[in-house]
Amino acid sequence: MRIAILALAAILATSSLSACERTEPNASVQIGGPFQLVDADGRPVTEKSLLGKPTAMFFGFTFCPEVCPTTLAEMTASLNALGPKADKLNVVFVSVDPERDTPAQMKAYLSNFDPRIQGFTGSVANIDAIAKAYRVYHRKVPMDGGGYTVDHSAAVYLFDKNGRFVEPIGYGTPHQRVVDQLGRLAS
Repeated sequence: MRIAILALAAILATSSLSACERTEPNASVQIGGPFQLVDADGRPVTEKSLLGKPTAMFFGFTFCPEVCPTTLAEMTASLNALGPKADKLNVVFVSVDPERDTPAQMKAYLSNFDPRIQGFTGSVANIDAIAKAYRVYHRKVPMDGGGYTVDHSAAVYLFDKNGRFVEPIGYGTPHQRVVDQLGRLAS
């Protein structure tokens, strides 16, 4: 039994190492698909708008107290660390709170981060559809006093230039590893 557990641990360790070094699409994981949203200027965008460049996509909301600003600050620092290579990437922040995250709200919020980070929002139905296609968890949570927050997935999803899922960047991943993952994606 102990040998079986050690063998399983070795397989899992090998699998996760290869996932960290992956530069090819992960064909075994189906993440992504068609969507119809608007950008921070109110212009329509679809999954086709991102084709031709690799994409880093993060789902969150502008009223998020920690995960979203931390992730977007990390993406800003990583884009700066990549220098001109960062221009080869699409970086997208998709709202999971369309009731509050209008295009104008997205634009104002994203002005605090790297200008290459695009903001997408849309109707509740369109946000629910993209969240389902991209396997993103999100749930509105009532708060005392009548307000609400949104629980949501916290990974950044990486896609190749053809829109195929490559790998995630987990929340809290060390800075140099984020830079390395984005650098490989942009290569």
